Amino acid sequence: MNDLFVDTSVWSLAYRRDSPSTTPEVAALRAALVAGAEVFTCGMVLLELLRGFVPASAQRRIVSDLGSVELLEPARGDYIAAAELANQCRRAGVQITSVDALIAHLAIHHGLTLLSTDRDFEHAARVVPLRLWGY
Repeated sequence: MNDLFVDTSVWSLAYRRDSPSTTPEVAALRAALVAGAEVFTCGMVLLELLRGFVPASAQRRIVSDLGSVELLEPARGDYIAAAELANQCRRAGVQITSVDALIAHLAIHHGLTLLSTDRDFEHAARVVPLRLWGY
């Protein structure tokens, strides 16, 4: 299994309380964690998760669980490269948000496979060398 960069969409499904997610992406995340694969995310993903799960108990669990997941923290050059990636996508007719451009850049830059349910990354992967799980 390749090392994974896990996007907000997958973490969010994994933490849903109403019903356990049976999506292939969540199963892949669980398998990677059990197998001891390297799993990464970034601070923006952590921020999005904590904003999405309001109860303090859920936030504490997320902070605790993601404590063992390495955060890739962008440097100045990463932001510049993410902007270039977003502009490259736009020139090809693909719209991508700033946060998604940063996530895509970090995954590419660190040689990671992106694990996401966000289909916008599929469009970006047609333009930039983004490796997506399941493709």
